[in-house]
Amino acid sequence: MSEPTPAGGREPSVTPDPPAAADTPVPPAAAPEDAVPARGMRAIEADSFSIAESVGGVRGAVESVLPGLLFVVVFVASGQQLRPALIASVAAAVLAVVARLVQRSPLTQALSGVLGVGIGVVWAWRTGDASDYFAWGLLTNVAYLLAFVVSVLVRWPLVGVVLGLFRGDGPMSEQGSWAGAVAWRRDPALLRRYALVTWLWAGMFAARLVVQVPLYYADEVAWLGTAKLVMGVPLTALVLWASWILVRGSTAARPGPPRTRPAP
Repeated sequence: MSEPTPAGGREPSVTPDPPAAADTPVPPAAAPEDAVPARGMRAIEADSFSIAESVGGVRGAVESVLPGLLFVVVFVASGQQLRPALIASVAAAVLAVVARLVQRSPLTQALSGVLGVGIGVVWAWRTGDASDYFAWGLLTNVAYLLAFVVSVLVRWPLVGVVLGLFRGDGPMSEQGSWAGAVAWRRDPALLRRYALVTWLWAGMFAARLVVQVPLYYADEVAWLGTAKLVMGVPLTALVLWASWILVRGSTAARPGPPRTRPAP
């Protein structure tokens, strides 16, 4: 039976129910900036730490390790012939760049790898000494060691300077400035903490030189390559993790000035 109508025969107006909340499309929330994995030294101040992401992810680690690994393997397998080892190393570095170009991925890490491999290859090719493939890496570690040690001695620890550049108040941010990048120097606790972490990094570079320089002069190519691989990405990841442990407390939000009640 039909529902009775009110007098006058007019149907009552019906107000449609609002759509259910589940049927209403909700735009996806923008991912917070912290959701983007922090890599390299920037991982030191991240809320959480990932060893893989800190060294550029699995792909970045493979791109860093593969050229040197192929150089050592091919050099040993070919009866210590230099040319095949150099070709294999260059091919691995170039292939990494080409793959990123095809996929339109960031090229920074792959290009830096090509530069280091290229210098090592040219050096070893000109001298005919396979150990010289690693000479550029040793010189780089000397330069880094000096820079980190000097920065602590002059009370401008390099870790703090680098992190300050990428902070929200640093010059790499739209709202930041160079003054904001070094504002941490006014905090004695932060200054000491960054100095400690900078010494940690200097120790890593020193350890590499202590182990690898004697192998270089002894012309122990296989052992030198192995030491470089072990003390490369794995050791860097360990130092990044230790740095994160030491620094992460320094980035906690500090209490702001007390609120004042508005005047009546």
